[in-house]
Amino acid sequence: MPRYKTTTEALKIISSKEQIRNFGVIAHVDHGKTTTSDSLLAAAGMLSPTVAGQALALDYMELEQKRQMTIKAANVTLYYEYEGKSYVFNMIDTPGHIDFTGKVTRSLRALDGAVVVVDAVEGVMTQTETVLRQALDERVRPVLYINKIDRLIKELRLSSERMQAWLTNIINDVNQLINIYAEPEYKDKFKVNIANDSVAFGSSKDRWGFTLNMAKRAGMGFKEVYDSYTAGHMDDLISKFPLHEAILSMVIKHIPPPHVAQRYRIPKIWKGDPNSEVYKAMVECDDNGPTVMMVTNVVVDPQAGPVAVGRLFSGTVRDGDLFYLVNAKRQERVQSVSMFMGPFREMVGYLPAGNVPALLGLQHAASGETLSSIKDVAPFESIKYVSEPVVTIAIEPKNPRDLPKLIETLQNMHTEDPNLVVTINQETGETLLSGMGVLHLEIATTLIQDAGIDIITSKPLINYRETITAKAGPVMSKSPNKHNKVFIRVEPLSEQVINLIITGQINENMDEKQIAKALRDSGWDADEAKGVAAIDERGNIFVDQTKGVQFLQESMDSLRSGFTDSMTNGPLAYEYVRGAKVVLHHFVPHEDPAHRTYAQLMPASRRAILGAMLLARPTLLEPILAIEVKGVQDIIGPAIGVITSKRGKVINITQKEVFTVLQGEIPAAETFDLSESMRGATAGKAVWNTSFKGWAPVPSSILSQIIGSIRKRKGLPPDVPKPEEFIDED
Repeated sequence: MPRYKTTTEALKIISSKEQIRNFGVIAHVDHGKTTTSDSLLAAAGMLSPTVAGQALALDYMELEQKRQMTIKAANVTLYYEYEGKSYVFNMIDTPGHIDFTGKVTRSLRALDGAVVVVDAVEGVMTQTETVLRQALDERVRPVLYINKIDRLIKELRLSSERMQAWLTNIINDVNQLINIYAEPEYKDKFKVNIANDSVAFGSSKDRWGFTLNMAKRAGMGFKEVYDSYTAGHMDDLISKFPLHEAILSMVIKHIPPPHVAQRYRIPKIWKGDPNSEVYKAMVECDDNGPTVMMVTNVVVDPQAGPVAVGRLFSGTVRDGDLFYLVNAKRQERVQSVSMFMGPFREMVGYLPAGNVPALLGLQHAASGETLSSIKDVAPFESIKYVSEPVVTIAIEPKNPRDLPKLIETLQNMHTEDPNLVVTINQETGETLLSGMGVLHLEIATTLIQDAGIDIITSKPLINYRETITAKAGPVMSKSPNKHNKVFIRVEPLSEQVINLIITGQINENMDEKQIAKALRDSGWDADEAKGVAAIDERGNIFVDQTKGVQFLQESMDSLRSGFTDSMTNGPLAYEYVRGAKVVLHHFVPHEDPAHRTYAQLMPASRRAILGAMLLARPTLLEPILAIEVKGVQDIIGPAIGVITSKRGKVINITQKEVFTVLQGEIPAAETFDLSESMRGATAGKAVWNTSFKGWAPVPSSILSQIIGSIRKRKGLPPDVPKPEEFIDED
């Protein structure tokens, strides 16, 4: 095994771009990511080889060790010698459970390649597809490691010949996903192949793995693997096929160094001026160019404060450097530059472009922030999440004096994980915590309790959306003083435009021309596309279609506030609105500015919008989860029964060798006891998972009941207001 090198020795080669690799380990939950990472740590001398496979060293939180589940994305820098050459690997072990998929998305921005780990028995599952799609969207190059080969022998009892056919099907499944999700010019480049060593096979638990070239050199193959397990002789496999060599040789050979990867990744993830000095420096990964870094994760150190971790695309960051925080619109100074080694930070003083620094001292850096040594740099394109928070709990401390500590803890948790959303209900004073699923919130509340705060939580609540299904208006509402008139019409937005807004491809940081072009490309009228006055990130848009109105510009902020408020508190149940186009049709202001203040115009705008929405056949949308169930044929019937009993439906059933795969969908509101129901119906034999799929109208048979229960919970009057309560007569 290569001898361990100190951080000082590793620093000697970090300026040599050819010797740097930035990669992550991504997979479905329980497919063996962290166990695989153990072997890589052992190869770098950071972990004893005797415990690799069981230590779960990068699951350094006590909660992760207890649950045998990766929750946080762990960074580690490895030094490794291969074929006489030294390399530095910046590696991130990412979560696999769908509730933590936001952490995967952010991690990928810092990486150039990903080791996709797939369980040999379970094969490609829904979350495998999700994380691979995320990687391809970031132009992160995949290599494939098929883990748990021992299960094919011990559980399925496959011969060596059948093992090879089985594994070929998994490789074909992965390449089919690459063919679907990769951009045209990368489909063939990014596909994995046994022949070129971009595929490895092994068992992370047993600490062995090989590529085709390793097998040829050793004169061994699947027959010898089969014989080793049936005879119980594993030492030969481990000595001839060290797992770290299989993984790291794939990474070295197929994942490009940063100066190569940035040439094709920067045009995808940064939309600034391609003729600028900054763009050229990032494309070349220039150590001497302007310092530009994208923050992909913020870890709150209890003693030192927030630590901003991310990818340095150009320049060199040093202790004491002054940075512009582009999104936060402020300047802050770096106290110290470090590298993350699992839970520990090694202070290094400086790091050049192409690396993943951990910066102490940036109090206002958040995930997604762009850091720059020069002013007025375009921010990085917003990170797109494949899901959004759909479950909420109310949370309060048992002891009222712990409230400030609870608020601080929640703020720190949101800083580390932006997918945990904290809101305060202004009317009830409730603190609400929203997450990606029940597990996400369960982990969050456990972390709060671990911080020494006793809390009381409500039962999980589903986050609904309000929408409109028809056109309505124009309608008119007057300001409270009756001196201003606002005319509004509304109509549903197309799903195409909603998705462009939610994924950040249309956002308020874009200039008018960029927004107008994106909308014209989506089928909008050119004149209407030029009039966008506000964009709500949940998928709503405010358009100004007035002509020659006096005092409009100075009144627009107040009118926009009415739009923002009505999109936050819809007319049916004060839920967020999704998919509404709100058009300012006409505006009649009073000549005296004393009569057209915010206190007059904001309520007029809000009332007109809500009145128009109530005429546009409003309804509730509920979150729908995709569900995938795998198991032997006998469990599929009971699984179908569970799904259909919970308002779900089956979409597809396929047979894969000895397993049957069921794909369906189920409302999130019906999943709180899904685990118990599925285990009971299938005697615990089903392997299943869920992931956010989209929004769908609540069935009319239960719509009024759900609206009533939400209004009661929020302390609203029991009946939905009438349009006439918001609309005035001329």
